[in-house]
Amino acid sequence: MRLTLETERLILRPFVLNDAEEMFYSWANDPEVTKYLTWNAHEDVAISKMIVGQWVEQYEKPERLNFAIVLKENGKLIGCIDVVGYLDGVPVIGYAMSRAYWGNGYMTECCRTLLTLLFAIGHSEVRIDAQVENLGSNRVIQKCGGEFLRTEEDARPLKNDTVMVNRYVVRRPQ
Repeated sequence: MRLTLETERLILRPFVLNDAEEMFYSWANDPEVTKYLTWNAHEDVAISKMIVGQWVEQYEKPERLNFAIVLKENGKLIGCIDVVGYLDGVPVIGYAMSRAYWGNGYMTECCRTLLTLLFAIGHSEVRIDAQVENLGSNRVIQKCGGEFLRTEEDARPLKNDTVMVNRYVVRRPQ
């Protein structure tokens, strides 16, 4: 689904093919950013181009919600947030952001905006997971109303490892 959302400081818009290089240099090649993600840092901009190309094609699917996060003040692409999948019909949110922009509340702002959209289109709950060690991501989820469900092992096939993750649910406000 092609959709643009705005917050006070950010624009959440569909990716375009020209975003791949900025994505690569901003966060996708940074092992510190990808340390807690399910995928490894991109070794080459060609990988980012392939991924963005796939995302652009997937916008034709109505359930596909994937946003480039752009600063309003200067148009800089700083991250991404999307529905990475569905568990029994419940959307699961994932996100990544350039390390240079951590600690400014941007991801909390994005997450709240995506949650509002998901609740508005009829979902009553949303899942978000974060590795136990990823304190920043756990804080984002908690600020967005995440209710802790449990901690459990989670396999990351692309990284050939298993990590401990905190599982959260955010429920639509009554």
